[in-house]
Amino acid sequence: MSTTKRIASPESDPRVRAVFDDIRAMRKTDFINNFWHALALDPTLLESTWSEVKRLMATPTHLDPLTKEMVYIAVSVANSCSYCVHSHTAAARARGMTDAQHTELLAVISLAARTNHLATGLQVPVDAVFDADGES
Repeated sequence: MSTTKRIASPESDPRVRAVFDDIRAMRKTDFINNFWHALALDPTLLESTWSEVKRLMATPTHLDPLTKEMVYIAVSVANSCSYCVHSHTAAARARGMTDAQHTELLAVISLAARTNHLATGLQVPVDAVFDADGES
């Protein structure tokens, strides 16, 4: 069901091999998922995407790894990306997300979607206190 053909031997390209090796090292697994295989058709896109994913998702930052995965799930649901919902739900579970947290996350996503649609449909003006340039 892909829109492009999977490259038979993507690692014959040294740039692809380098990214795949880095993914294996960072994730401590030999598994390279379909997303990275799909991006292997364009080594430049593969390199830049992996670099950004590694910088934001695999490097310590202000957000803890579980929070990052849960945000990724929420955005993936909002963008209707089934692949990313599955991938990041698995990653969140590996980082300790419980069934109760997952259920609550889905409830928050659902609530946000509903209230976002209501605010958009009603064209509710933004309160000045919510505007960083507005009055406090």
